[in-house]
Amino acid sequence: MTPTIVLTPDKINFYHREGYLSISALTTSEEVDRLRAIYDDLFRRRVGREEGNQFDLGGTDEDGKDAVLPQILGPSRYAPVLNDTLLRVNALAIAIQLLGPTTKFSGDHAILKPANVGAETPWHQDEAYWGEDVDHEAISIWIPLQAATMINGCMQFIPRSHLVEVQPHHTIGYDPRIHGLEMDQLPDISKAVACPLPAGGATIHHARTMHYTGPNKSDKPRRAYILTYSTEARKRTTPRNHYWNRTKETPREQRARQAQQAAAKAAGGEAS
Repeated sequence: MTPTIVLTPDKINFYHREGYLSISALTTSEEVDRLRAIYDDLFRRRVGREEGNQFDLGGTDEDGKDAVLPQILGPSRYAPVLNDTLLRVNALAIAIQLLGPTTKFSGDHAILKPANVGAETPWHQDEAYWGEDVDHEAISIWIPLQAATMINGCMQFIPRSHLVEVQPHHTIGYDPRIHGLEMDQLPDISKAVACPLPAGGATIHHARTMHYTGPNKSDKPRRAYILTYSTEARKRTTPRNHYWNRTKETPREQRARQAQQAAAKAAGGEAS
């Protein structure tokens, strides 16, 4: 499949200067319809929950309690058809334009804001979730599968915030049971730029760009599908201290550990 999008020099320069970019269409409306049906099915079936890959990003993730910000890590593992789309072809082409020819796909995830109750995603930097001993040159491509608005939670960015280091974060509400992070100190939100989009449009942002999405106050779900691309991480001589990730004790992490232990036990049994 051949890419159908080429960024202009102005857009490339804007991304490198401001740390984010917005484009009106990454794929066709027909493909968006197909992706939305797959997306809704994955969340309906709560795929990956036992492995810790489906959880409430913004809440305590208790069984039997409605999630306020359900997320699926690696949805393409559960629906491989997501790997064979024009959206993925165009996303990689854009990533290579922004990061260079060694750029590779490094993961996908999906965040759903349920109708009327979907929680905000607080101000944060993606790199705050990542390893402490490397520097990343990475972008996230955020695609709404319906129109994204200020009412249902479109992306908002602080321009040029990718030029600063990773700032201190903590778990949302300082609750160690919650996986999601928020910045210790809010940025100057008077500088925030909102990026409403049509279905199938996209925002692209650097891993250190400060960003936020508001709550979903609409009567329809807000669906976001996110693709991450990066060049090879560079080892740091002095690791950062992302202490906030070590404070977590979430149900999601407990399920992941149990799944890993069960897999290791099964592998040991097969080896014997």
